[in-house]
Amino acid sequence: MEKKSLPLQVINYNAAGIDVGSRSHLVAVDQNKENVRSFGIYTKDHELLITHLQNHGITSVAMESTGSYWQTLFNALQKAGFIVLLVGGSQTKNVQGRKTDVIDCIWIQKLHSLGLLSGSFLLSDFLQELRTYYYHLQHIVEQIAKYTHKMQKALRLMNVRLDVAIRDITGKSGLAIIDAILSGNRDPHYLASLVDIRMKKSKQEIADSLKGWWRDELLFELSASLDFYRLYEKALQECDKIIEKALLKFAPVNTLLESDKEKPNRSKKKSSKNAPVFDVSSIAWQYFKTDLFAISGISYSTVLCLLTTMGDDIHKFQSAKSFASWLRLVPNNKISGGRIISSRTPSGKSYLASALRQAANSIGNQKDHELTPFFKRIAYKKGRITAITATARKLAVIIWNMLTKAEPYKKQQVKETNQKTKAAGLKQVERRIDALKLSQSELKTLFARASLLIN
Repeated sequence: MEKKSLPLQVINYNAAGIDVGSRSHLVAVDQNKENVRSFGIYTKDHELLITHLQNHGITSVAMESTGSYWQTLFNALQKAGFIVLLVGGSQTKNVQGRKTDVIDCIWIQKLHSLGLLSGSFLLSDFLQELRTYYYHLQHIVEQIAKYTHKMQKALRLMNVRLDVAIRDITGKSGLAIIDAILSGNRDPHYLASLVDIRMKKSKQEIADSLKGWWRDELLFELSASLDFYRLYEKALQECDKIIEKALLKFAPVNTLLESDKEKPNRSKKKSSKNAPVFDVSSIAWQYFKTDLFAISGISYSTVLCLLTTMGDDIHKFQSAKSFASWLRLVPNNKISGGRIISSRTPSGKSYLASALRQAANSIGNQKDHELTPFFKRIAYKKGRITAITATARKLAVIIWNMLTKAEPYKKQQVKETNQKTKAAGLKQVERRIDALKLSQSELKTLFARASLLIN
């Protein structure tokens, strides 16, 4: 009896596949290797590629997201009227035979024509602009931290322990002392007199920390690092102004008039060293119509990251689970034979996921936060790192519900959930004690030990 083959049905008849590279792009319009063409990366080459696709009647194009090389070609194809599908490398890696660029683009064309590829999530144009500003802001903050550490190192190698005497060497007192050192003053008592009167440590202790061995090469490094620090501080202020201007430009017009009626009081959260200088809480209310700062642990930087890297596009996710999965905060469970053989969280860089992890870590350090019992329960079972990821996932779910439904933070509901979990744990303890069939004396001994541990 002959076996009948069941060929897959072609979904996209006028489909093409593009293998994106750093120096050239290979285009396949069918499954014939002879029809594969290579194009350059310049604008004129993009125009020739578009003409080539139009001559072959192509209406839909699938391309692999290789680094950042795909972005200019993707925009050019969209402007030309093509339906463009951006796919991750995980969907196209299982190519048959020896892997080459020609075979890759043919394989992408085949998968796309059969409808086996799903497009990546892409932000709207104005959010891509905001995200570019935010990424540049993060780069500036990283450079500020880098040169702050270099100044600390230069002082430490001269045994000038300003970082021990003063908590922040880039504060008002710290910078005044560094400027005096670079101007030639080496008297520790004079340097200590420059410290603000609110400093907790005594002037004598600060003066002791400022007595060291002065070396020309380290003083030069200190001076150069200070210049770079101030340069990036100025750039940070300029970037803050640009981001504020862009956020106000794209703010929803219909909520600007209503925001003053229901808008909560300005948040009294402490701002960090490099937090935005503008009113993030008011702008966030205009965009989201809910107060994200009601969640303890959510900082100005976290909300700014959410505004610039996600914004109103969060409504594109159908559920909170899909949003958390896109952030790579959900374990990628691999099940075979009814058993979970792997449950690792997918790797990948996401500024928003990192911001939520930082918020989760701060929640783990708080005693009275409503999510602290959940954090400690996971940390006890699987460790702190897993607890940070799990709490970040819970924050992502809470934020999705608040933004998509325009509802306030349900703090009481979280507390009630914790109480239910605690009650379930108590019932489990009772069942275990009943199963042991302990005597009255053994029960008294057990509860006496428990009371000693609590006290």
